[in-house]
Amino acid sequence: MSTGWPWYSPAAARSVTEPRRSLTSPGDRPSVAVPSSPHTSGGSFLSRFLLHRNFSADRYAKTLLGVAAAGFLLSACGGEYTQSAMVPRSDFARNVDELFRGIFWWAVAVFVLVEGALLVAVLRFREKPGADEPKPVHGNTVLEITWTLAPAIVLILIAIPTIRSIWLVDRPPTTEAMVVEVIGHQWWWEFRYPELGVVTANEMHLPVGRTVDVRLRSADVIHSFWFPQMGGKRDVIPGHETFVWFTPDSTGRYTGQCAEFCGIAHALMKMELVVEEPDAFESWAESMGAEVVLPAADDTTESGALLAAGSRAFMSGGCIACHTIAGTLARGVLGPDLTHIGGRRTIASGILENTPEEMARWIRDPQAVKPGVLMPTMGLSVEQIQTITTYLQGLK
Repeated sequence: MSTGWPWYSPAAARSVTEPRRSLTSPGDRPSVAVPSSPHTSGGSFLSRFLLHRNFSADRYAKTLLGVAAAGFLLSACGGEYTQSAMVPRSDFARNVDELFRGIFWWAVAVFVLVEGALLVAVLRFREKPGADEPKPVHGNTVLEITWTLAPAIVLILIAIPTIRSIWLVDRPPTTEAMVVEVIGHQWWWEFRYPELGVVTANEMHLPVGRTVDVRLRSADVIHSFWFPQMGGKRDVIPGHETFVWFTPDSTGRYTGQCAEFCGIAHALMKMELVVEEPDAFESWAESMGAEVVLPAADDTTESGALLAAGSRAFMSGGCIACHTIAGTLARGVLGPDLTHIGGRRTIASGILENTPEEMARWIRDPQAVKPGVLMPTMGLSVEQIQTITTYLQGLK
């Protein structure tokens, strides 16, 4: 009878369903012969590895230990990362880091106990030549009670610090905290300091050692505010205000990121936090609150004429429809506030260095730099781009 399978035969079918007994000696235990076919000819590596009668449990245990050791060593490889949550720089972040490390070591202890018991069982109770068939056993009250209570105790010991951390980080900040309003846009960040009358974009400044109350909302879709070294993520939701608070304890520059997919340019929605000494922060706030110094109407110097030309090109080129520059006719609200943009380290939501070359590149074709950005290509001439770049670089 033909089944349509070229390798099928009645003998092969019987060999699958009827094990053949080895007749080498009466004392040998029966062995199962595995039939071969074009699909299993010679057996796969896995089948040969598992079904070979001379398979060594010692070899298995050594291989398992080697793989585990290699994985442990490779997990320790790494370097300095600007967005590493493993280097806390605030009270919020340190609390979360301590919780994580505590849970990690509990997990390591459980792993060692379970895998240790498994290795002991593999080595001690492995098959040995001439050994009797193992006797099945069932029921051990002490063991059953132990492996029921032990996980429960571990979970309780993990739950206590977890609940404590949740209560700590979700409580309202102190009344002395400095308020910073953060508004998420597609795809940039707006920072407002109500107490100081300062508005800026993509670059947040804070004094070291002072608690900040960050109040979050969105102008369009859901975003997520996250400076990894300052604390956990917080969703930024349209029509709803959320908050996060922390006290930075180290000066420096820290890179942040939108952590919630918010559209095509989500991965390019970065921000920077500058934590500085109180005196330096006050100087920054004073400079941000000062009016922009514009070139005088009768300034006939080369630099003054270039700034004046850049100002005219900015105002007449459509830029004022979206951007604000304090002290000028530019009062747009769709794009970032450009007052004192020349003093920022980055532009385009943190993806370009604030240099004349990068500024000109951004103005010339923003879509090529950041696909999906809402800033259109204005079709400006080379001369207009040069003068606008000079003008914006001078706004410090």
